Amino acid sequence: MARDRLVALGAAVARGPLTAAIIGALERAAPWRRGVIAILTYHRIDDPSARPDLMPGLISATPAAFAEQIDAIARNYRAVSMAEILDALDDPHRLPPRAVHITFDDAYADFAGYAWPILRARSVPVTLFVPTAYPDAFSRGFWWDRLWRAVSTTTLRSIRFEPKGTLPLGDDPSRNAALRAMQASIKTLPHDEAMAEVERLVLELGEPAGPPDVRSMPAVLGWDDIRRLAADGVTLAVHTRHHPLLDRVAFDTAVDEIAGAREDLEREVGPTPRVLAYPSGAHNKTAREAARRAGMVLAVTTERGGNDLRHADPLRIRRINVGRRVRSPLIRGQLLWASIVDARRP
Repeated sequence: MARDRLVALGAAVARGPLTAAIIGALERAAPWRRGVIAILTYHRIDDPSARPDLMPGLISATPAAFAEQIDAIARNYRAVSMAEILDALDDPHRLPPRAVHITFDDAYADFAGYAWPILRARSVPVTLFVPTAYPDAFSRGFWWDRLWRAVSTTTLRSIRFEPKGTLPLGDDPSRNAALRAMQASIKTLPHDEAMAEVERLVLELGEPAGPPDVRSMPAVLGWDDIRRLAADGVTLAVHTRHHPLLDRVAFDTAVDEIAGAREDLEREVGPTPRVLAYPSGAHNKTAREAARRAGMVLAVTTERGGNDLRHADPLRIRRINVGRRVRSPLIRGQLLWASIVDARRP
């Protein structure tokens, strides 16, 4: 497809030495300020073929690419902890220039195997956002992974899906397009309706148990793993219990999901910072009020950009999502833009 070729071309250009040299020159000349934080969002670190039962679109980087990215960040930026960010809410000037923080959403199991060893070896702090209904719940899977498995393995040639009509499923491009259409539509529904639609689709498409070599492998970290990571220095924070879109549930449900997840973390691990990552970044005024009611002092979105803590709403902190095609020079360019230009946005 033309879009894929264009993205591949852009990725190739971003990998080039000229791009890295230009970014380096801009970094050296930039008017860096204290009190500005740029936050990167990762989901999974793995090789795309390692877990065919999980949606590959959530792989942010291969282990080798992630190591390269973290090396570049450690050389050119100041990796700070979530505790330092929270401390700077009272006095933004406590944050050094070039401040960057690394976050991971969803607590996939590959965090412990690949991401954390790389971060620990480079002394780079990280916050892991945990949806607390999933650790050790082996029969429960994220809805997008279930839908991916069903679409990618179905024997159906098409499926009726309103409001899109009949979606072809005859080849991989058609299946990928159908999956994107389903996900986009599902995210617009109230949570209970959305989950009912996922169940209907999975039933009609057929949900495989998964290949024998991965069937017994949990997708999400277990509580023992999470406790070990916490003891080893990983900051754990709230990603709700069941990962509902908080702008698609009732106010009381949103409060319960947030507060309940913090209770789960404190019961299983110990004291937990009052920090939330909105599932899929979905939030509105009601969701932000629910976060406040549940005791959160900081909440991160998926809105792309940086944050000047002198002006930013602490319950609407922007982040920069990292995708698998992105390479280190482009990440550095985004951090530069977010910290120098974009952070000035209210």
